[in-house]
Amino acid sequence: MKLDPIAIETMLDQLVEKGWYEWPSAISESLCLALLNELLEAEETGRLKKAGIGRSDERQINNNIRRDQIRWLTGETPSQIEFLAIMTNLQQALNRALFMGLFEYEAHYALYKTGDFYKTHLDSFKGQANRMVSTVLYLNPDWDAKNGGELVLYNENEEIIQTTVTPSIGKLVVFLSEQIPHEVLPTKLPRASIAGWFRCNSSTGQIANPAK
Repeated sequence: MKLDPIAIETMLDQLVEKGWYEWPSAISESLCLALLNELLEAEETGRLKKAGIGRSDERQINNNIRRDQIRWLTGETPSQIEFLAIMTNLQQALNRALFMGLFEYEAHYALYKTGDFYKTHLDSFKGQANRMVSTVLYLNPDWDAKNGGELVLYNENEEIIQTTVTPSIGKLVVFLSEQIPHEVLPTKLPRASIAGWFRCNSSTGQIANPAK
């Protein structure tokens, strides 16, 4: 599967203009369901881990800020390989058009159980040039807005809501990691997604791009 080139051009324009893009039906439902099944199997077999905040030695669990469970993608299954290949396509488009110098992608499954949330945060501190572009892919079929779990994107000062994203299956949200504060509102049903980041350095040990 390849991303729609017209949608890619729109995404690039929106990233430059607004810093974010909401992309409905970007990824096929069949691939999303395959990825969802992997996530649910990982949950059933106890292979999800409580998500923390911070990195490396500074990482800590704080249930007042974040309550999801995660598992990193490693590119070891056909569905992960297909998804990561699509992200490589997106990475190439970003580099070609915006000269961002992105050369690796990391991603993890995220499961928010009933009542879980993630308070407002940035994915990268300004000037560090590590996580540059964030992505979120939603995996739940037949998601109703009343179920909650929306992604809220704010302006840089966290004073204005730019958009509130319903987590519909196949939707991909792309935004600038250093510029867009965001949060996940409490969910009323289990909510599944893949969170990912394009990076400009190799400080992470969690590289999940099979092309590297």
